[in-house]
Amino acid sequence: MSTESTAESSPLVKIRSLLPGLARAEQRVAKVVLENPGTVAHRSITEVAEQAGTSETTVTRFCKAIGVGGYPELRIALAADTARSQARANHDMGGDIGPGDDLKQVVGKVAFADARAVEETAEQLDIESLDKVVQAVAGARRVDVYGFGASAFVAFDLQQKLHRIGLTCFAWNDTHIALTSAAVLTGADVAVGISHTGSTAETVEALRVARETGATTVALTNFPRSPITEIADHVLTTAARETTFRSGAMASRIAQLTVIDCLFIGVAQHHVDTAKTALEATYEAVSGHRLGARPDGRRRPRETTK
Repeated sequence: MSTESTAESSPLVKIRSLLPGLARAEQRVAKVVLENPGTVAHRSITEVAEQAGTSETTVTRFCKAIGVGGYPELRIALAADTARSQARANHDMGGDIGPGDDLKQVVGKVAFADARAVEETAEQLDIESLDKVVQAVAGARRVDVYGFGASAFVAFDLQQKLHRIGLTCFAWNDTHIALTSAAVLTGADVAVGISHTGSTAETVEALRVARETGATTVALTNFPRSPITEIADHVLTTAARETTFRSGAMASRIAQLTVIDCLFIGVAQHHVDTAKTALEATYEAVSGHRLGARPDGRRRPRETTK
């Protein structure tokens, strides 16, 4: 990840993304930090170690594991992040949805979770990795996209977008078809695996087969140390939180779509003339299937015959 991206990204986003891959004692430290980052920013390393039931050495290892160097650097990063969070306090709906929340609270919390997922995803997205993926997709003979469950919707969104600018792209959410498609890819192709957890077996398997054929492999996941990243040439990460009633799972889809939109625009910029022509042609192709209202809400004039 680029230095600029790391500096702007919240340390809490980094901790949440790396949490599954940390050692058990380090996970306890992570949970202490995530539960009350503002308090940890003002506590000594000894106090944090005691609360996590571990040693100061483990706290130091945790700091190095998340890329902040040491505990003093962690406190500074947490203090800065807390200040940014307080500046947004008026908009913070609390995130977690409770069974007693009314619909107004539900709407506010879902909107907040989605907005934060988009914002934090943009902050931590590795621009250098994104650029490499854009270059690969823009020059690919064909693009295969694998996504299952909620990620399937994101996979089909990428397929539709690339098709609209004249690029060959197929999205698969059936295991057998995904595997057979991956098996016939070549070094001129790109395969994209989309999985929030990065551990969806079907997605990982399809991407592994694609890599064996020589295709360039791309992983889109929330966790940079998950299994899918081990078989990906390029990794793009999102930043979404899991909360009660799976609102986090919904936010993860929004975060994935944000990355897909950035990827698509980057690819379209490489094919400006052809993309513009293709977009106009595809718009015209479906225009006859729209009802009589114009985009501004006014009715189109009816054609009259004499």
